[in-house]
Amino acid sequence: MSVTIAVLSQKGGTGKTTTVRSLADVLARTGLDVLAIDADPQGNLSDYFDVDPAAEPTLAEVLAGQAKAVDAVHGQVIPANLGLAESELVLAGKIGREVTLRNALREVKRRHDVILIDCPPTLGLLTVNALVASTHALLSTQAQHFSLQGVEQAMEIFDLAKDTLNPELELLGVLLNIANMRTRHARQTLEALDERFPGKVFNTVIRQSIAYAESAERARPILEYRPERGADYIALAEEVLTRLGMDDRARRLEQVRQDTLPARLLA
Repeated sequence: MSVTIAVLSQKGGTGKTTTVRSLADVLARTGLDVLAIDADPQGNLSDYFDVDPAAEPTLAEVLAGQAKAVDAVHGQVIPANLGLAESELVLAGKIGREVTLRNALREVKRRHDVILIDCPPTLGLLTVNALVASTHALLSTQAQHFSLQGVEQAMEIFDLAKDTLNPELELLGVLLNIANMRTRHARQTLEALDERFPGKVFNTVIRQSIAYAESAERARPILEYRPERGADYIALAEEVLTRLGMDDRARRLEQVRQDTLPARLLA
C-alpha cells in the first residue's frame, strides 16, 4: 500500500502545485513509483505534466463513478479540468461523499509507492476527500501577513478529517514556500510557524524564484529546466523521505544531487 500525501493550502499562490510537481520528479529519481493526482479544477498540475486538455477520463469521471482511477492515469498523473468543479457539486449531494476518493483509489494505491494529491486552494469537499484518502498531509504557506492564519484554517480541516473519518492521518510537515529569507518578515514568519508547530516545520525553505513559473509554463520539472533551482526540492525530498522512514531512498538523493546540480553547488 502506498504512502499518500495531500498537499494543501488555504489560498492559491503558495507554490503548492510546484511542490507536487517537483517532489514527484525528485522522488521518482530515487527509484520510487510516484503518481500525482490533480484535485484542483483549475488543472494547473495537469498542465505542468503536459497532459492533453482533451484527455479522458479525468478525476471528475472517477469521482462521478464513471471511470476507474487506474484508467484515468495519464503518464504520471490523474488529471483534472473545470469539469471537476461540477463533479464536486454533484458529490455534495451524495451519502458518504467524504470517502469517495478514498474508495476510488484502492486499486491505484496497490500499484504505486507514493501518491501526491494537489488539493484546490480552498478548504472544501475536494480537500476533505483528499485528506480522507491520504496517509499524510503537507501544508504549504507563504511568508505573508496572514500566512499563519491560513495554516491555522487548514489545520482545522486537517483535524476534522482526522477526528471524524481518517484517524491514521498524520501531519507530515509545514512548508514555507516562495520565501525571500533576506527579509525580516520572512524570517519572522518562519519563527512563528516553528513556535506554533514545533518539530513539524520543514528545515528546508523553498526560495522565491521566477524559474518555477517558467518551468510550469514550459511543462518541465525544475531539475530539467533550471537544475540549480532544484536544490531546495532535493533537500525537501530528503526531509520528506526521512520523516516517512524511507532512509534508504533518502540516501539515494546524494547521487541525484551529483547527477543534476551544477558543480558550484556541490562544493
